[in-house]
Amino acid sequence: MNLPIVFVDNHVLVVEKPAGMLSQEDRTKDEDVLSVAKQWVKVQFEKPGDVFLGLVHRLDRPASGLMVIARTSKAAARLSEQFKLRTVQKTYLALVDGHPVKGDVYEDWLKKWDENVRIVEPNKQGAKLAKLVIEEVHTFGTAALVRIELSTGRAHQIRVQLAGRGFPIVGDFRYGSRTRLDGKNLALHAGRLAFDHPTKKELMVFTSELPRSWPPEVREKASQILRKI
Repeated sequence: MNLPIVFVDNHVLVVEKPAGMLSQEDRTKDEDVLSVAKQWVKVQFEKPGDVFLGLVHRLDRPASGLMVIARTSKAAARLSEQFKLRTVQKTYLALVDGHPVKGDVYEDWLKKWDENVRIVEPNKQGAKLAKLVIEEVHTFGTAALVRIELSTGRAHQIRVQLAGRGFPIVGDFRYGSRTRLDGKNLALHAGRLAFDHPTKKELMVFTSELPRSWPPEVREKASQILRKI
């Protein structure tokens, strides 16, 4: 599977993760972003031996979009701190069943059981606060394209919080969607990523177009959204 390289310098590597590719190797041993990126760096820069890359965040396997990977331990530590302090700007685009309301703030407590995540009571042991904002809504029949800004970065957060309010992401059969995207992936895309460069302290901003598996009219509207933010 191809891994598009968006940006690279001595400290960071920004890639576009295809839907269906793992962020990091798991028990399936299927192709993953980190391993493919290491091989790319090894060949591109003629690196002998093992290549260091630090994974500072992840995207769900059936989702697509932008990821930043650290090329040095210093960059890994500084980028991880930005994610911890929630200063990294992460904008997601999702095609959902139903019509969410623009401006709504979703706050829930989430807990993971096995491979699934559920909304639980705040006092549940192990529960973590999840927060997102619905910034834009554009309707397409019974579906809607939504722009989401994340305030936290919990596992399956967007998927669970949207589904919990009756707006499952198209293709997300695990969390209640009955609408097919491509049969195996879901309509969730990390379309914009902004962070401070770990050594230059400059704001780095990247955008990514939707995959071709999404409907053409939705891709066109998403392009307009990404150009204006």
